[in-house]
Amino acid sequence: MTTNREELIVEFKEHLIKYLNLLDLTPADIQNDVPLFGEELGLDSIDSVELIVLLDREYGIKIKNPTEGRQILVDVNTIVDYISANRTK
Repeated sequence: MTTNREELIVEFKEHLIKYLNLLDLTPADIQNDVPLFGEELGLDSIDSVELIVLLDREYGIKIKNPTEGRQILVDVNTIVDYISANRTK
């Protein structure tokens, strides 16, 4: 279990690249404070489902409410903070 926030950020970005098949990116390419959905990474609703699966499989976090999901799946910082506070794995 990763405890250091910087390590968790890199670990999450590696999972993000793997789960969303963003193989042309490296963790360093993904900005921590840039919205995941929209211009920068261009993720869509299918990707949000994959992110929810990633959080469940890798961190034991279950997101059932779409509104809650929209508040969590904003950018890397927001997701990592949520993982730190709510992970069960």
